[in-house]
Amino acid sequence: MRRAITRVAAAVAVACVASIATAAAVGAASTPLVRVVHNAQLKASILVDRNGHTLYHLSVERKGHFICTNTACLSFWQPLVVGKNVKPTGTASLGTVLRPDGRLQVTYKGGPLYTFAGDAKRGDTKGEGFKDVGIWHAAALGGSTAPTAPAPSGGYGSYAP
Repeated sequence: MRRAITRVAAAVAVACVASIATAAAVGAASTPLVRVVHNAQLKASILVDRNGHTLYHLSVERKGHFICTNTACLSFWQPLVVGKNVKPTGTASLGTVLRPDGRLQVTYKGGPLYTFAGDAKRGDTKGEGFKDVGIWHAAALGGSTAPTAPAPSGGYGSYAP
């Protein structure tokens, strides 16, 4: 009798864990990867990730041509990546491109998307207009860039987020 009760309890525990794991996976899958929000500072509707962080693209990165590949660049600009066979969701014109390191990076209108290490909270746009080998812009709905405001420049070595 004790063994039967132990087996039933174990089966119930396994079923509960499986149910929780499935619910978590479904919840994550139903949350769009990218959302559109209005940013008052930029006066534009921009793209943000699931955590509400602004998504940027580099003006000179298009059609599989990557500039941000070294450790210095990637320490400031983190690629928005997805797993194999994952279709990015949340707005039209999203796609993916294969990065030189083999990961799939999310794109908007062909421009690879990144978050900026200097953006500490939702709504921050500290990377907007940053200049190095090109110009970083918040990805804006309806266009490829948000309106630009003057921003710091000087490349990776002199910029302190």
